[in-house]
Amino acid sequence: MVTATHEASHQLFRKHPEALTPVFEALGLPPPVKTDFHELSADVTEIRPMERRADTVLMFEPDMGEHFVLAVEAQTKKDPDKANSWAYYVAYLRAKYDLPVLLVAVCRDRSTAAWAMGPFECTAGPWTTQVTRPFVLGPQTVPEVTDETVVVQQPALAALSAIVHSQSRRADAILETVARGLASFDPDITKYWFEVVEVGLESTPTRKNWRKLMQDVVTHFPGHGTLFEEKYLEGKAEGEARGILRVLEVRGLPLSDDVRQRITACTDLDRLNEWLERSGTVEHAEDLFTEEGPAA
Repeated sequence: MVTATHEASHQLFRKHPEALTPVFEALGLPPPVKTDFHELSADVTEIRPMERRADTVLMFEPDMGEHFVLAVEAQTKKDPDKANSWAYYVAYLRAKYDLPVLLVAVCRDRSTAAWAMGPFECTAGPWTTQVTRPFVLGPQTVPEVTDETVVVQQPALAALSAIVHSQSRRADAILETVARGLASFDPDITKYWFEVVEVGLESTPTRKNWRKLMQDVVTHFPGHGTLFEEKYLEGKAEGEARGILRVLEVRGLPLSDDVRQRITACTDLDRLNEWLERSGTVEHAEDLFTEEGPAA
């Protein structure tokens, strides 16, 4: 099942592959540059008897140096089945693109990160046919960002740090540093990065602390219930409610306190849109709430 953490991971590495800096440093390669990457299909199914999909698949194609494919997977807990699916992803992508494949697992807690490092072996008796060893971006490999200068220079890495260290003892200090650093950007950029982190934190207790640091802005991740989204939708609902009341008032229809309360308390945008459409034709304000239409 695709979780909010998976989607945040996909958004982060697809748009900001510079977050892979710890991986490239470990490989002895220069820091990644966005122009050296392009996204590939994450579908790794062949004849489709069963869907198989990696979170994010990128092609690394620098002007000079080795080209390879990166498959990035967000992993929030230990999963024995991943030993098979990860081996499949690597083998499939290697065969399809005829390039080396680097599998990167993103983990928030140390035990899952330690498990995800593998190796996961395919053996028959004493003979090993295949070994899968993901590179893990987790608490052991991603630096704890506690310097605002780093946040300003590498916001993608800072966001990743806030997510993967969300269960560490220094999580609050990291979040505060990241939040202060992100606040130095233009408002739209700040809003975007704040939401990347919030979605990545998913349902962890740390998310509540992060929400306290956020401001009222529009959402970049619809459907995940972020603070920005809640405030944005609240504002839209209030606007719809005011429009309904204005139409009814202009038409001279009496409005009881109960009708006003019911309209202004509603947060269902679909229902408010329906009421707004009907507000121009109903004979009585109360008729907005009946499925049958205007009262006889």
